[in-house]
Amino acid sequence: MKKNGKQRQAGNGGPASPNEGLQREVLPIPDQPYQGVRPFNARDPSAKFPPIVPLRPPKGAPNVLVILLDDVGFGASSAFGGVVNTPTAERLAAKGLKYNRFHTTALCSPTRAALLTGRNHHAVGFGGITELATSSPGYSCVRPNHCAPVAEILKLNGYSTAQFGKCHEVPVWETSPVGPFERWPTGSGFEYFFGFIGGETNQWYPALYENTSPIEPDRTPEQGYHFMEDMTERTIDWVRQQKVLVPDKPFFVYFAPGATHAPHHVPQQWADKYKGRFDAGWDALREEIFARQKKLGVIPKDAQLTPRPKEIPAWEDMPEKLKPVLARQMEVYAGFLEYADFHVGRLIDSLEKMHLLGDTLVYYILGDNGASAEGTLSGSLNENLFFNEILGVETPEYLIQNMHKLGTPEAYNHYAVGWAHAMDTPYQWTKQVASHYGGTRNGCIVHWPNGISAQGEVRSQFTHVIDVAPTILEAANLPQPVLVHGVQQTLMQGVSMRYSFDDAKAPERHETQYFEMFGNRGIYHQGWTAVTKHRVPWAAAPEVSLEKDVWELYDTTKDWTQARDLAAEQPDKLRELQQLFLIEASKYYVLPLDDRGPERFNSDFAGRPELIHGDSQVLSGSMRRLSENSVLNMKNKSHSVTAEVEIPEGGASGIIITQGGMFGGWCLFMRRGRLSYCYNYGGLRRDYVDSDRELTPGTHQVRMEFKYDGGGLGKGGDVTLYVDGKKVGRGRLEKTLYNIFSADETTDVGVEMGSPVAEGFHDGDSRFTGRVKWVQLDKGKEDFDHFVSREELFKVAMARQ
Repeated sequence: MKKNGKQRQAGNGGPASPNEGLQREVLPIPDQPYQGVRPFNARDPSAKFPPIVPLRPPKGAPNVLVILLDDVGFGASSAFGGVVNTPTAERLAAKGLKYNRFHTTALCSPTRAALLTGRNHHAVGFGGITELATSSPGYSCVRPNHCAPVAEILKLNGYSTAQFGKCHEVPVWETSPVGPFERWPTGSGFEYFFGFIGGETNQWYPALYENTSPIEPDRTPEQGYHFMEDMTERTIDWVRQQKVLVPDKPFFVYFAPGATHAPHHVPQQWADKYKGRFDAGWDALREEIFARQKKLGVIPKDAQLTPRPKEIPAWEDMPEKLKPVLARQMEVYAGFLEYADFHVGRLIDSLEKMHLLGDTLVYYILGDNGASAEGTLSGSLNENLFFNEILGVETPEYLIQNMHKLGTPEAYNHYAVGWAHAMDTPYQWTKQVASHYGGTRNGCIVHWPNGISAQGEVRSQFTHVIDVAPTILEAANLPQPVLVHGVQQTLMQGVSMRYSFDDAKAPERHETQYFEMFGNRGIYHQGWTAVTKHRVPWAAAPEVSLEKDVWELYDTTKDWTQARDLAAEQPDKLRELQQLFLIEASKYYVLPLDDRGPERFNSDFAGRPELIHGDSQVLSGSMRRLSENSVLNMKNKSHSVTAEVEIPEGGASGIIITQGGMFGGWCLFMRRGRLSYCYNYGGLRRDYVDSDRELTPGTHQVRMEFKYDGGGLGKGGDVTLYVDGKKVGRGRLEKTLYNIFSADETTDVGVEMGSPVAEGFHDGDSRFTGRVKWVQLDKGKEDFDHFVSREELFKVAMARQ
């Protein structure tokens, strides 16, 4: 008999549990009314009652740790043949299993939703990221209550649960401080959450939440703060506390760093470890990784290296003077990945020191999709420029002049597409391209010494991220629930991987799997794949319609890397698989296919709810950490910002209101008693407009009016400052950001949380030294009095009720 369940830590062994025999198909487990004798007096000898028994999982249920890195391609980690040192991944693989045919959805939110529910991403509404949600059922980003996440199932069966790091599953219209919070981590089965809820965050200035409350880091970057270190320490502390207080209760920890999603932020010494390592370029790097993968045995000896697509430039065709910048981009990325793996190692070390590692089922998933090609063909110091279609401004000269900023708090950097392609060696394409393995195949390591006999072996059964949740339930001897909170459940669509733990030759059980993202789509069935690439990640729109896409056919039982297209040779097989794709797509809400791009950012067009309606919004003086979707959108139109402030004796300084951060945004503030306005154009330039006089002590109404030039998106306009209705300053903006300021920076009143929009605010000195009573935002109208009356303020406030 295998040693599954034989070697248990002290907390999970011992005599039979009083929880044995519980019917766990209905959750919460219904309480049974007491049917025994209840005498009048508690001193009566017959007043004997069963002891209160805390709920626990079945005997032998392990601790569970799921580690999900971000944007790590199959060919990045040294554990799967890459050149980036990941000793923790190698260590876990040496005592565990490597799955070399493990797959994701090709994008972050969808993979995370699929991982935690055990269902296909469209089936739980996550056909795209939360920022692009539509009213179509497969793309709404509203997880249906008939698909309870595994964290909720485990919690209701007696597990302690916690999530650390990235979430990116909260619908954008539910990200404000008033919720609702049902789809935040703490409403999705996790008893504790520490991390960020968006798709990415500044690793030096993260937009942090503890449970549902916004918090700030306890140090600055200059004092050594980095989010990866912080979340690791918080995780270790949580596990230690949990095991001290309830040692017999297993835990489920979901550890999802922002690494290695852009921005690629890492302490310089980690990037410098790779100095000169990538000077030969991405084409040579692919060849090297390919050879290492064959030597390591994670791909077959007869596998072919797929050619570089014509859309991705060759290294030799890149400008010679730009190559040092490009090489440094990859050095920074490599340092970031090794740094993340180092901190994963700290967490693993802590479990070992607490004698918990042997009985912890660890999933170490190296990427939620393929490596990201969202950094343009030459990389960027600020990836937000791409999302605002500001192209061509980062010239070779500009990048060379600023390459020392890569990885530091002064950049929001991303690497060039060529590096992403290399990190996805040996496969075609990258993140977002769900049709090909470069977008969907990720390295996966499973480690569970007390539950798996095999060590240091490779498993090649086809597996998918939806298989993780069923595996966890089987390992814990828990059934999939039929009812959760009174709602009948849809069965998980994943297949438990446990059958393969100790049997390398076990026939694979996950035989069919569709893939789709932004119109890139494919189907896997019993070794065959039919796929079609519809668009590339760095293009604003596809080149052809969905109906004109060209399909490819691969027999992956003989062609590991999808290198030999058989579509012309076997048209009947292709048609068979195309039909199967349509069947699966219909079953799991993939249809209608949606390849729309920028227009899906428009909530009215997309059909998703919008938190803010009308042309005005009033904010109180204490409102903080409002996401961009929680604030009136004033881009591409005339607008005004009005605030009532109290100025103390000696004058005031600090932030009145700010939106965005160091790499895009605006703020109205005071410095040395004078009113000022700053507009930060994508980190490329800051424009300031200052008042010509100091404000006297007392109550004042301050105002910024922006008169938009019109004539399209992202145009400029005139800025005028007013105090108590009188003009005190004037200036001009030549350009504005038309789409987003930031993916994670927020709007704050009276203080700046996160990185600074304007220069000169450091170490928490942004707090307004007077008092901000209220702020009113107005768009699309002009106020010729340049003043907000109390009657108008009341009218706007009441319109929000």
